[in-house]
Amino acid sequence: MVACATQPQAPAPAPHPTGKPIGTGGTPAEAAPERKPDLPPVDLTPVPFETARANFVRDTAARYRLDPAYIESVLAQAQIREPIIAAMARPAERVKPWNEYRPMFISQARIDGGRRFLATHRDALQRVQERSGVPAEVIVAIIGVETSYGANTGSHRVLDALYTLAFKYPRSGDPEKLEREVRRELFFRDELAKLFELAAQEKLDITALKGSYAGAMGMGQFMPSSYLDYAVDGDGDGRRDLFNSHDDVFASIANYFVKKGGWVRGGTVAVPATLDAGREELNPVDWTPTLGIEALAARGYHAVVPVRAAGATATPITLEGSDGKQYWLGFQNYYAITRYNLSKMYAMAVFQLSQAIAGQELPPA
Repeated sequence: MVACATQPQAPAPAPHPTGKPIGTGGTPAEAAPERKPDLPPVDLTPVPFETARANFVRDTAARYRLDPAYIESVLAQAQIREPIIAAMARPAERVKPWNEYRPMFISQARIDGGRRFLATHRDALQRVQERSGVPAEVIVAIIGVETSYGANTGSHRVLDALYTLAFKYPRSGDPEKLEREVRRELFFRDELAKLFELAAQEKLDITALKGSYAGAMGMGQFMPSSYLDYAVDGDGDGRRDLFNSHDDVFASIANYFVKKGGWVRGGTVAVPATLDAGREELNPVDWTPTLGIEALAARGYHAVVPVRAAGATATPITLEGSDGKQYWLGFQNYYAITRYNLSKMYAMAVFQLSQAIAGQELPPA
Protein backbone atom coordinates (compact mmCIF):
# COMPACT_ATOMS: atom_id res chain seq x y z
CA MET A 1 0.00 0.00 0.00
CA VAL A 2 0.33 -0.15 -2.60
CA ALA A 3 -0.41 -0.58 -3.61
CA CYS A 4 0.68 0.58 -2.31
CA ALA A 5 1.64 3.20 -1.80
CA THR A 6 6.69 2.46 -0.79
CA GLN A 7 11.74 1.34 2.96
CA PRO A 8 9.10 -0.44 4.91
CA GLN A 9 9.47 -2.61 7.93
CA ALA A 10 7.81 -6.00 7.50
CA PRO A 11 4.89 -4.25 6.28
CA ALA A 12 -0.10 -2.04 5.63
CA PRO A 13 -2.62 -6.08 5.50
CA ALA A 14 -13.62 -14.52 7.13
CA PRO A 15 -12.35 -14.09 10.53
CA HIS A 16 -8.80 -12.80 10.82
CA PRO A 17 -6.46 -15.47 9.46
CA THR A 18 -3.57 -16.64 11.57
CA GLY A 19 -0.78 -14.06 11.51
CA LYS A 20 -1.13 -10.29 11.55
CA PRO A 21 -1.77 -8.46 8.29
CA ILE A 22 1.23 -6.62 6.92
CA GLY A 23 -0.77 -3.44 6.78
CA THR A 24 -1.10 -3.35 10.57
CA GLY A 25 2.12 -4.94 11.73
CA GLY A 26 4.74 -2.29 11.04
CA THR A 27 4.95 0.75 8.83
CA PRO A 28 2.34 0.09 6.13
CA ALA A 29 3.92 -0.70 2.82
CA GLU A 30 2.38 2.19 0.97
CA ALA A 31 3.40 4.64 3.68
CA ALA A 32 7.12 4.01 3.39
CA PRO A 33 8.62 6.33 0.80
CA GLU A 34 11.12 4.69 -1.48
CA ARG A 35 14.75 5.55 -0.98
CA LYS A 36 16.07 7.40 -3.98
CA PRO A 37 19.65 8.34 -4.76
CA ASP A 38 20.80 11.93 -5.27
CA LEU A 39 17.96 13.56 -3.39
CA PRO A 40 18.14 17.36 -3.22
CA PRO A 41 19.28 18.81 0.09
CA VAL A 42 16.65 19.31 2.75
CA ASP A 43 16.63 22.14 5.30
CA LEU A 44 17.06 20.60 8.74
CA THR A 45 16.34 23.83 10.62
CA PRO A 46 13.42 23.28 13.04
CA VAL A 47 10.24 25.09 12.02
CA PRO A 48 7.64 25.97 14.69
CA PHE A 49 4.40 24.03 14.40
CA GLU A 50 2.29 27.14 13.85
CA THR A 51 4.57 28.33 11.03
CA ALA A 52 4.68 24.94 9.33
CA ARG A 53 0.89 24.64 9.56
CA ALA A 54 0.29 28.13 8.14
CA ASN A 55 2.70 27.44 5.28
CA PHE A 56 0.89 24.19 4.57
CA VAL A 57 -2.48 25.91 4.32
CA ARG A 58 -1.10 28.58 2.01
CA ASP A 59 0.82 26.18 -0.24
CA THR A 60 -1.95 23.55 -0.45
CA ALA A 61 -4.55 26.16 -1.30
CA ALA A 62 -2.39 27.52 -4.11
CA ARG A 63 -1.33 24.09 -5.37
CA TYR A 64 -4.86 22.68 -5.67
CA ARG A 65 -6.85 25.92 -6.04
CA LEU A 66 -8.69 25.37 -2.79
CA ASP A 67 -10.10 27.94 -0.39
CA PRO A 68 -7.62 28.44 2.49
CA ALA A 69 -10.59 28.86 4.85
CA TYR A 70 -11.81 25.39 3.86
CA ILE A 71 -8.40 23.85 4.57
CA GLU A 72 -8.32 25.65 7.93
CA SER A 73 -11.79 24.38 8.79
CA VAL A 74 -10.74 20.79 8.10
CA LEU A 75 -7.45 21.04 9.98
CA ALA A 76 -9.35 22.50 12.93
CA GLN A 77 -11.01 19.07 13.22
CA ALA A 78 -7.73 17.15 12.99
CA GLN A 79 -6.09 15.80 16.12
CA ILE A 80 -2.48 15.05 16.98
CA ARG A 81 -2.69 11.42 18.08
CA GLU A 82 -0.03 10.23 20.51
CA PRO A 83 -0.66 6.52 19.73
CA ILE A 84 0.23 7.22 16.09
CA ILE A 85 3.47 8.93 17.13
CA ALA A 86 4.27 5.98 19.40
CA ALA A 87 3.53 3.47 16.65
CA MET A 88 5.77 5.28 14.18
CA ALA A 89 8.55 5.66 16.75
CA ARG A 90 8.41 2.01 17.80
CA PRO A 91 11.80 0.35 17.36
CA ALA A 92 11.90 -1.99 14.40
CA GLU A 93 11.66 -5.66 15.24
CA ARG A 94 14.63 -7.77 14.31
CA VAL A 95 14.55 -8.79 10.69
CA LYS A 96 13.02 -12.24 10.68
CA PRO A 97 14.47 -14.94 8.41
CA TRP A 98 12.21 -16.26 5.67
CA ASN A 99 11.25 -19.41 7.57
CA GLU A 100 9.82 -17.20 10.37
CA TYR A 101 8.46 -14.46 8.12
CA ARG A 102 6.43 -16.61 5.73
CA PRO A 103 4.14 -18.21 8.35
CA MET A 104 3.14 -14.73 9.50
CA PHE A 105 1.45 -14.14 6.16
CA ILE A 106 0.82 -17.54 4.64
CA SER A 107 -1.32 -19.87 6.70
CA GLN A 108 -3.96 -22.39 5.74
CA ALA A 109 -6.61 -19.96 7.01
CA ARG A 110 -5.30 -17.21 4.73
CA ILE A 111 -5.07 -19.58 1.77
CA ASP A 112 -8.62 -20.83 2.35
CA GLY A 113 -9.83 -17.25 2.77
CA GLY A 114 -8.19 -16.30 -0.50
CA ARG A 115 -9.81 -19.18 -2.34
CA ARG A 116 -13.24 -18.20 -1.00
CA PHE A 117 -12.65 -14.55 -1.91
CA LEU A 118 -11.54 -15.54 -5.42
CA ALA A 119 -14.58 -17.76 -5.89
CA THR A 120 -16.94 -15.04 -4.69
CA HIS A 121 -15.49 -12.39 -7.03
CA ARG A 122 -14.32 -14.63 -9.85
CA ASP A 123 -16.16 -12.85 -12.68
CA ALA A 124 -14.97 -9.37 -11.70
CA LEU A 125 -11.41 -10.56 -11.15
CA GLN A 126 -11.39 -12.41 -14.46
CA ARG A 127 -12.43 -9.25 -16.30
CA VAL A 128 -9.57 -7.32 -14.70
CA GLN A 129 -7.12 -10.12 -15.46
CA GLU A 130 -8.14 -10.14 -19.12
CA ARG A 131 -7.78 -6.35 -19.42
CA SER A 132 -4.55 -5.91 -17.46
CA GLY A 133 -2.72 -9.21 -17.63
CA VAL A 134 -2.37 -9.29 -13.83
CA PRO A 135 -3.55 -12.71 -12.59
CA ALA A 136 -6.62 -12.74 -10.35
CA GLU A 137 -4.80 -14.70 -7.66
CA VAL A 138 -2.07 -12.04 -7.41
CA ILE A 139 -4.66 -9.31 -6.88
CA VAL A 140 -6.36 -11.47 -4.24
CA ALA A 141 -3.03 -12.18 -2.52
CA ILE A 142 -2.28 -8.46 -2.19
CA ILE A 143 -5.68 -7.86 -0.57
CA GLY A 144 -5.15 -10.88 1.68
CA VAL A 145 -1.74 -9.76 2.87
CA GLU A 146 -2.67 -6.09 3.24
CA THR A 147 -6.11 -6.26 4.86
CA SER A 148 -7.15 -9.91 5.29
CA TYR A 149 -9.46 -9.67 2.29
CA GLY A 150 -10.92 -6.37 3.43
CA ALA A 151 -11.59 -7.42 7.03
CA ASN A 152 -8.99 -5.06 8.52
CA THR A 153 -8.58 -1.84 6.55
CA GLY A 154 -7.60 0.28 9.55
CA SER A 155 -9.41 2.12 12.34
CA HIS A 156 -7.54 5.44 12.43
CA ARG A 157 -8.98 8.58 10.91
CA VAL A 158 -6.79 9.21 7.87
CA LEU A 159 -6.91 12.96 8.56
CA ASP A 160 -5.55 12.46 12.08
CA ALA A 161 -2.87 10.02 10.94
CA LEU A 162 -1.51 12.27 8.22
CA TYR A 163 -1.89 15.47 10.28
CA THR A 164 0.05 13.88 13.14
CA LEU A 165 2.88 12.59 10.98
CA ALA A 166 2.97 15.72 8.81
CA PHE A 167 3.65 18.04 11.75
CA LYS A 168 4.76 15.85 14.66
CA TYR A 169 6.78 13.07 13.08
CA PRO A 170 8.74 11.51 15.95
CA ARG A 171 12.34 12.54 16.45
CA SER A 172 14.81 10.07 17.90
CA GLY A 173 17.35 12.71 18.93
CA ASP A 174 20.01 10.89 16.90
CA PRO A 175 21.74 13.45 14.62
CA GLU A 176 22.46 10.72 12.08
CA LYS A 177 18.75 10.01 11.72
CA LEU A 178 17.58 13.62 11.57
CA GLU A 179 17.66 13.97 7.79
CA ARG A 180 15.60 10.84 7.28
CA GLU A 181 13.11 11.94 9.93
CA VAL A 182 12.70 15.35 8.32
CA ARG A 183 12.22 13.77 4.90
CA ARG A 184 9.62 11.41 6.35
CA GLU A 185 7.72 14.30 7.89
CA LEU A 186 7.76 16.14 4.57
CA PHE A 187 6.55 12.97 2.84
CA PHE A 188 3.52 12.79 5.11
CA ARG A 189 2.91 16.53 4.75
CA ASP A 190 2.75 16.04 1.01
CA GLU A 191 0.38 13.10 1.48
CA LEU A 192 -1.84 15.30 3.66
CA ALA A 193 -1.96 17.90 0.90
CA LYS A 194 -2.86 15.21 -1.61
CA LEU A 195 -5.62 14.00 0.70
CA PHE A 196 -7.34 17.35 0.13
CA GLU A 197 -6.99 16.95 -3.62
CA LEU A 198 -8.27 13.38 -3.45
CA ALA A 199 -11.29 14.37 -1.38
CA ALA A 200 -12.11 17.11 -3.89
CA GLN A 201 -11.75 14.83 -6.91
CA GLU A 202 -13.69 11.87 -5.51
CA LYS A 203 -16.22 13.79 -3.41
CA LEU A 204 -15.04 12.10 -0.20
CA ASP A 205 -15.76 13.27 3.32
CA ILE A 206 -12.21 14.00 4.36
CA THR A 207 -13.06 13.82 8.07
CA ALA A 208 -14.70 10.40 7.87
CA LEU A 209 -12.06 8.36 6.05
CA LYS A 210 -10.50 5.52 8.05
CA GLY A 211 -7.23 3.73 7.40
CA SER A 212 -3.91 2.65 8.86
CA TYR A 213 -1.95 4.67 11.42
CA ALA A 214 0.12 6.01 8.52
CA GLY A 215 -2.83 7.02 6.35
CA ALA A 216 -3.07 4.08 3.93
CA MET A 217 -6.64 3.45 2.82
CA GLY A 218 -9.01 0.86 1.51
CA MET A 219 -8.74 -2.84 0.74
CA GLY A 220 -5.44 -2.33 -1.06
CA GLN A 221 -4.01 0.22 1.41
CA PHE A 222 -3.27 3.06 -1.00
CA MET A 223 -1.75 6.31 0.24
CA PRO A 224 -3.39 9.47 -1.15
CA SER A 225 -0.70 9.95 -3.80
CA SER A 226 -1.13 6.42 -5.13
CA TYR A 227 -4.91 6.76 -4.95
CA LEU A 228 -4.62 9.85 -7.15
CA ASP A 229 -2.07 8.33 -9.54
CA TYR A 230 -3.18 4.71 -9.91
CA ALA A 231 -6.77 4.24 -8.75
CA VAL A 232 -9.24 3.66 -11.58
CA ASP A 233 -13.01 3.49 -11.95
CA GLY A 234 -13.56 -0.22 -12.43
CA ASP A 235 -17.35 -0.26 -12.29
CA GLY A 236 -18.01 2.75 -14.51
CA ASP A 237 -19.96 4.78 -11.95
CA GLY A 238 -17.75 7.84 -12.40
CA ARG A 239 -15.93 7.46 -9.06
CA ARG A 240 -12.83 5.66 -7.81
CA ASP A 241 -13.94 4.01 -4.60
CA LEU A 242 -11.26 1.88 -2.96
CA PHE A 243 -13.34 1.46 0.20
CA ASN A 244 -16.54 -0.15 -1.04
CA SER A 245 -16.25 -1.06 -4.72
CA HIS A 246 -14.56 -4.39 -5.37
CA ASP A 247 -14.45 -3.58 -9.09
CA ASP A 248 -12.53 -0.39 -8.40
CA VAL A 249 -10.19 -2.11 -5.94
CA PHE A 250 -9.33 -4.96 -8.32
CA ALA A 251 -8.79 -2.67 -11.29
CA SER A 252 -6.71 -0.22 -9.25
CA ILE A 253 -4.33 -2.84 -7.84
CA ALA A 254 -3.82 -4.22 -11.33
CA ASN A 255 -3.28 -0.71 -12.70
CA TYR A 256 -0.70 -0.06 -9.97
CA PHE A 257 1.23 -3.16 -10.99
CA VAL A 258 1.09 -2.29 -14.68
CA LYS A 259 1.75 1.45 -14.48
CA LYS A 260 4.21 1.59 -11.60
CA GLY A 261 5.68 -1.89 -11.73
CA GLY A 262 5.71 -2.62 -15.46
CA TRP A 263 3.82 -5.91 -15.07
CA VAL A 264 4.38 -8.22 -18.05
CA ARG A 265 1.29 -10.11 -19.24
CA GLY A 266 1.99 -13.82 -18.99
CA GLY A 267 5.42 -13.19 -17.52
CA THR A 268 7.14 -15.22 -14.82
CA VAL A 269 7.30 -13.84 -11.28
CA ALA A 270 10.07 -15.95 -9.75
CA VAL A 271 11.63 -19.39 -10.05
CA PRO A 272 13.79 -21.39 -7.63
CA ALA A 273 17.47 -21.55 -8.48
CA THR A 274 20.73 -23.08 -7.38
CA LEU A 275 24.07 -21.41 -6.74
CA ASP A 276 27.23 -23.29 -7.65
CA ALA A 277 29.36 -24.29 -4.68
CA GLY A 278 32.01 -21.76 -3.86
CA ARG A 279 30.38 -18.95 -5.84
CA GLU A 280 29.68 -15.62 -4.19
CA GLU A 281 26.10 -14.65 -3.46
CA LEU A 282 24.85 -11.57 -5.23
CA ASN A 283 22.86 -9.23 -2.99
CA PRO A 284 21.54 -6.36 -5.13
CA VAL A 285 20.61 -3.01 -3.62
CA ASP A 286 17.19 -3.20 -5.25
CA TRP A 287 15.15 -5.76 -7.12
CA THR A 288 15.46 -4.41 -10.65
CA PRO A 289 15.93 -7.42 -12.97
CA THR A 290 19.12 -6.43 -14.75
CA LEU A 291 20.96 -9.72 -15.42
CA GLY A 292 20.25 -12.07 -18.30
CA ILE A 293 20.04 -15.81 -17.76
CA GLU A 294 23.50 -16.36 -19.29
CA ALA A 295 25.02 -13.62 -17.14
CA LEU A 296 23.50 -15.19 -14.06
CA ALA A 297 24.80 -18.61 -15.07
CA ALA A 298 28.28 -17.13 -15.41
CA ARG A 299 27.97 -16.05 -11.78
CA GLY A 300 26.83 -19.51 -10.71
CA TYR A 301 23.05 -19.06 -10.65
CA HIS A 302 20.90 -21.60 -12.49
CA ALA A 303 17.12 -21.73 -12.68
CA VAL A 304 15.70 -25.05 -11.50
CA VAL A 305 12.93 -24.90 -14.11
CA PRO A 306 13.28 -23.79 -17.74
CA VAL A 307 12.97 -20.06 -18.43
CA ARG A 308 11.31 -19.81 -21.81
CA ALA A 309 11.07 -16.04 -22.26
CA ALA A 310 13.69 -14.96 -24.77
CA GLY A 311 15.96 -12.26 -23.41
CA ALA A 312 14.48 -12.49 -19.91
CA THR A 313 16.36 -10.66 -17.18
CA ALA A 314 16.19 -11.40 -13.48
CA THR A 315 17.56 -10.48 -10.09
CA PRO A 316 19.04 -13.04 -7.67
CA ILE A 317 17.21 -13.50 -4.36
CA THR A 318 18.57 -15.19 -1.25
CA LEU A 319 16.24 -16.33 1.54
CA GLU A 320 17.11 -17.91 4.88
CA GLY A 321 15.04 -21.08 4.88
CA SER A 322 14.48 -23.69 7.55
CA ASP A 323 16.90 -26.06 5.82
CA GLY A 324 19.48 -23.49 4.79
CA LYS A 325 19.66 -20.82 2.15
CA GLN A 326 17.16 -20.72 -0.68
CA TYR A 327 18.02 -19.14 -4.01
CA TRP A 328 15.51 -17.67 -6.44
CA LEU A 329 15.51 -15.62 -9.60
CA GLY A 330 13.01 -12.76 -9.63
CA PHE A 331 11.80 -11.42 -12.98
CA GLN A 332 10.01 -8.22 -13.99
CA ASN A 333 6.78 -9.29 -12.31
CA TYR A 334 8.61 -9.91 -9.04
CA TYR A 335 9.99 -6.39 -9.34
CA ALA A 336 6.42 -5.17 -9.90
CA ILE A 337 5.35 -6.65 -6.56
CA THR A 338 8.27 -4.91 -4.84
CA ARG A 339 6.79 -1.58 -6.01
CA TYR A 340 4.05 -2.27 -3.47
CA ASN A 341 6.62 -2.97 -0.75
CA LEU A 342 10.38 -2.98 -1.22
CA SER A 343 10.93 -6.05 0.94
CA LYS A 344 12.07 -9.12 -0.98
CA MET A 345 10.24 -11.29 1.56
CA TYR A 346 6.99 -9.33 1.16
CA ALA A 347 7.13 -9.88 -2.60
CA MET A 348 7.87 -13.58 -2.16
CA ALA A 349 5.05 -13.94 0.38
CA VAL A 350 2.56 -12.34 -2.02
CA PHE A 351 3.80 -14.52 -4.88
CA GLN A 352 3.67 -17.77 -2.92
CA LEU A 353 0.27 -16.93 -1.41
CA SER A 354 -1.04 -16.30 -4.91
CA GLN A 355 0.31 -19.67 -6.03
CA ALA A 356 -1.30 -21.42 -3.07
CA ILE A 357 -4.64 -19.69 -3.72
CA ALA A 358 -4.39 -20.94 -7.30
CA GLY A 359 -4.00 -24.49 -6.01
CA GLN A 360 -0.25 -24.98 -6.41
CA GLU A 361 1.82 -26.70 -3.75
CA LEU A 362 3.99 -24.42 -1.65
CA PRO A 363 7.74 -25.03 -1.48
CA PRO A 364 9.26 -25.43 1.99
CA ALA A 365 9.66 -22.20 3.95
